Amino acid sequence: MIDDTIAAIGTAPGEAGIGIVRMSGPDAVAILDKLFVPTRGSSILEYAGRRLTHGHIVDPDTKSRVDEVLVTYMKAPYTYTAEDVTEIDCHGGIVPVRKILELVLRHGARTAEPGEFTKRAFLNGRIDLAQAEAVMDLIRAKTDVGFDVALGQLEGSLSKEVKVIRDKLLEMLAHITVNIDFPDEDIEELTYRTLKEQAEGIEQNIEGLLKTAHAGKIIREGLSTVIIGKPNVGKSSLMNALLRESRAIVTDIPGTTRDVIEEYVNIQGIPLRIIDTAGIRETEDLIEKIGVERSKEFFNRADLIIFVLNAAEPLSTEDEQIMQLVEHRDAIVLINKIDLPSKLEENKIKELLPGKRIIPISVLEEKGLHELEDAIVKMVYGGEVKHQDHSLVTNTRHKNALERGKRSMEDAIRAIDSGMPLDFIEVDVKNTWDYLGEITGDTVGEDLIDKIFANFCLGK
Repeated sequence: MIDDTIAAIGTAPGEAGIGIVRMSGPDAVAILDKLFVPTRGSSILEYAGRRLTHGHIVDPDTKSRVDEVLVTYMKAPYTYTAEDVTEIDCHGGIVPVRKILELVLRHGARTAEPGEFTKRAFLNGRIDLAQAEAVMDLIRAKTDVGFDVALGQLEGSLSKEVKVIRDKLLEMLAHITVNIDFPDEDIEELTYRTLKEQAEGIEQNIEGLLKTAHAGKIIREGLSTVIIGKPNVGKSSLMNALLRESRAIVTDIPGTTRDVIEEYVNIQGIPLRIIDTAGIRETEDLIEKIGVERSKEFFNRADLIIFVLNAAEPLSTEDEQIMQLVEHRDAIVLINKIDLPSKLEENKIKELLPGKRIIPISVLEEKGLHELEDAIVKMVYGGEVKHQDHSLVTNTRHKNALERGKRSMEDAIRAIDSGMPLDFIEVDVKNTWDYLGEITGDTVGEDLIDKIFANFCLGK
């Protein structure tokens, strides 16, 4: 039972046109009625719900006006939290919202914990756990594609997919249980062949969702991309070209970039956390040496490497040393400065980096940049996921639950192939059902729920 009323500021701190103080709980309307004096009439209850009403927030103790506001109240269960909800729209700024929040807390509400409004929506059954997590994905989305995927999940796209699989598992469990408990009754006998067909079908359904996890994670969190190469090959110029602004200093002097520069860029809906690094080379300059070491650290943590070479120079020892680092990583090789006479042997690069995508470009003349963007998109989606697919698995927690479910289903298939008793098979199928239930919140403990919502922002 949730029997208290929570309150929080629902807008970001700082100066703005309006600020919002939200309440949710059984006393939300009563507290508002104590503090709000409408321009016409004497009580907010004289007005219909879900309509903005003009008036003032007044301190009942001092009878002084705190702010001119618009308020609304919404009665359960048709609200965000499925409880009574009120919102006070006051003037934006730190002082007005703080004063109103203090009044609300003084008259019976308590401060909401991070994410508690959404947590109550989940606990009251209005949304499931996957939909609740999509709320924060929606807020933190860095691209239109990320926003669309999060919106689809908020509307239940992933939850529906998981529910279909869990319904199949439940049907399978029911058949197994009946055959175990009533072996002598006149019921349809469950053959191992039928069991295997069902189990393999479910395993393929789970695998289908898991195939979207790589692209989904990148859309949600961004693709950590490091631009690497020896000094003066055009790394900073490339970053500026991708950002469409002069973010990194560009000169003809090798070693200009001495530290990493990090920015987000939108590549056809994919958020790239792009990092321009110091050129990797042997140097006696202490500051540049620190920059080179940091470049190597970011290189080791990156999801994608963009390795830049200079078309106007033959391959150097430094280039070949970097190639050895790049050889076993997801990487795109750029041959920059193709507007100059070429001295680089492309066949040699193909020999040293077999299988890597090689793209000739000229950052100066803006040639080859679209090919680079297309190559990045192809690497992310891998031809298996469509941009418009809103059932992407974007959350690591969901991916882990699916992986555990897939392993349990594989265990069940092995048990079926071995002719194990139905009791043993039932355990694996039930485990799969439980693991998938963790995604929607049907089979999770209170500790995990608290941990998930602790990552939300206040007021949401």
